[in-house]
Amino acid sequence: MQHEHPWSRYVAIGDSFTEGIGDPEPDSPGGNRGWADRVAEVLGSRKQDFAYANLAIRGRLLNQIASEQLEPALELKPDLISVSAGGNDIIRPGSDADEVAGRVDELVRQLRSDGATVVLFTGPDIGMTPVLNRMRGKVAIYNENIRAVAQRHDAIVADMWSLRELGDPRMWAPDRLHFSAVGHHTVARMVLDALNVENDLEPFQPEPLPPRRWRQARVEDIGWAREHLVPWVLRRVRHQSSGDNITAKRPGF
Repeated sequence: MQHEHPWSRYVAIGDSFTEGIGDPEPDSPGGNRGWADRVAEVLGSRKQDFAYANLAIRGRLLNQIASEQLEPALELKPDLISVSAGGNDIIRPGSDADEVAGRVDELVRQLRSDGATVVLFTGPDIGMTPVLNRMRGKVAIYNENIRAVAQRHDAIVADMWSLRELGDPRMWAPDRLHFSAVGHHTVARMVLDALNVENDLEPFQPEPLPPRRWRQARVEDIGWAREHLVPWVLRRVRHQSSGDNITAKRPGF
């Protein structure tokens, strides 16, 4: 017998991770599904009159999430809020993990003001990701700050760093910056486990990958850099965002 959970109104805020980029689904609002939609589907199946909104927009920095999504989220009177914010700040050169986490602390304080359960995310281990792996230490420091923020505000931590399945390349979309459908599914299972909600989502049981020759790996890395990394860097230089002119896919219940 599956038990009913205590939440009736769930709001997700954040950036591309929460919007569901990397998990295309034409029938979903905005054309992407993602882990938050998957979590909401399970929660909705366990609770009558369950409501779900997703205000996340790709490319958003922490200050933009706080200024654009905080107030609309609180106006919906949720009893469950997930927030993944600060990742786009952390991977920018010169950012300070402690300073970014301090702003997350203030955001969580406000999200908790009406007593809603808040779910926070640690960043995944990016040690296997070309270029971004140089920031692995900064992400680890940020994660420790996030755990401290959660403890101060009695929030729940969805720990992607310890989710070792994310080290499998099949968990990632071709851009190596966002999760694939399998990755989003795996994160959804982890979030539901963090919420102590029973679910029937199947765990990832991969077949072994064939070995890659060094030359093949280098060719693939060069192709990835040309198609995905260079455009990403150019957007940073030009102060552009992949979320320009994008609106929230589920702005209300």
